Amino acid sequence: MIKLPKNKKIIISNWKSNGSLRFLKKYLQKIKINKRNSLIILCPPSPFINSINTKKLFKGSQDCSIYPKGAYTGENNIDILKDIGCDFCIVGHSERRKYFREDSKIIFHKVNICIKSEITPILCIGETLKQKKLKQTKLVIRKQIINSIPKNIKTNNIIIAYEPRWAIGTGLVPKLKEISDIHLFIKKNVLKNMNFKVLYGGSVNSSNSSDILNLRGVDGLLVGGASKDISEFNKILKF
Repeated sequence: MIKLPKNKKIIISNWKSNGSLRFLKKYLQKIKINKRNSLIILCPPSPFINSINTKKLFKGSQDCSIYPKGAYTGENNIDILKDIGCDFCIVGHSERRKYFREDSKIIFHKVNICIKSEITPILCIGETLKQKKLKQTKLVIRKQIINSIPKNIKTNNIIIAYEPRWAIGTGLVPKLKEISDIHLFIKKNVLKNMNFKVLYGGSVNSSNSSDILNLRGVDGLLVGGASKDISEFNKILKF
């Protein structure tokens, strides 16, 4: 399991269901990484992970199966991900919750599988627009974290990614103070003595990334759409 750095920002590139091997090759040639201030994780679609052939960044998966190896057609179990060099795995992304109906029970199981296999889970949490309007944000994310992380774990190698569901792919972004307040709430009131990294995700781009990274409590970014444009992503990496 990769030891998460204390003084570096963690930037995750999530391609979702996009890209190609040709695109990946050009992407890796053009990406500009400053290892002194950042740790970069690339999460392309599963078939492309093994083609990441650089030590400039780390390999990550967008999801993992709740099942072990065996007769589970179409599933990528954690041993397969580990065998192709994955050090990180996104769990509970809002699109998995929305389209595949993943609940806290499934997400808890996936987080636990990752920890036992020494792959760092990137646990995604966040409220819907309706929950935000009802002022339930803190209640929702507290419940999501508590119900998704095994009790009495002996590792701090877990990443929490706060991604308001209403901000993903919409161009809408919470106010900077709101982002900072939520991150500090997670660290001080939910995680308490656990030194997990807490990142922000949701319509991140080169115009707002630096301001978000400079906020108190923010340890990095989970970047979706903007990370597929290498020119745009390189601007984000210039913080």
